[in-house]
Amino acid sequence: MHKWMLTWILPVLLYRSYFYIIFLVSNASLACNDMTPEQMAAYANCSSPERHTRSYDYMEGGNVRVRRLFCRTQWYIKIDKRGKIKGVLEQNNNYSILEIRTVAVGIVAIKGVASEYFLAMNKSGKLYGKKVCNEDCNFVELIQENHYNTYASANWNHKGKEMYIALKQNGAPKRGQKTSKEDISSHFLPLALS
Repeated sequence: MHKWMLTWILPVLLYRSYFYIIFLVSNASLACNDMTPEQMAAYANCSSPERHTRSYDYMEGGNVRVRRLFCRTQWYIKIDKRGKIKGVLEQNNNYSILEIRTVAVGIVAIKGVASEYFLAMNKSGKLYGKKVCNEDCNFVELIQENHYNTYASANWNHKGKEMYIALKQNGAPKRGQKTSKEDISSHFLPLALS
């Protein structure tokens, strides 16, 4: 009787393990459909300890938001027709309408819609308008804990410290060397047009 049980159970166990292996291989092949050949090779031989990173391609180079940047010092950023940056109190000033364009993940370029100048920061932290977008026009956009945004130069820093877009209490632009992310003059709300 034991001989009969072994001859009956053994094929069933082998048959089940065969289906289990096929199931695992098919799941691995489904997971690899969206991988590049290099990723598939690394996945198959498990030689790469790196985690698979998420793709943020949809955020690069296409997302454009039309906003007014309202500073905590009660001024709107304005880029006038000569490219000069300053604060303006009137909400419906055409030169305060800005395009915030995503350049890369977390990096934006800010352009005045009416003036067609880009907001830029030079090495010394001075804000100015530039007709052609370059690396001086790139800013790191961060949402702070108080729900305000800060914009730090992606290209320049001062002694290892980030330089932010900021407006003083009188509406004049503040030099980037004198700014910090805690300073209320560097906190902005991107307000949608109404």
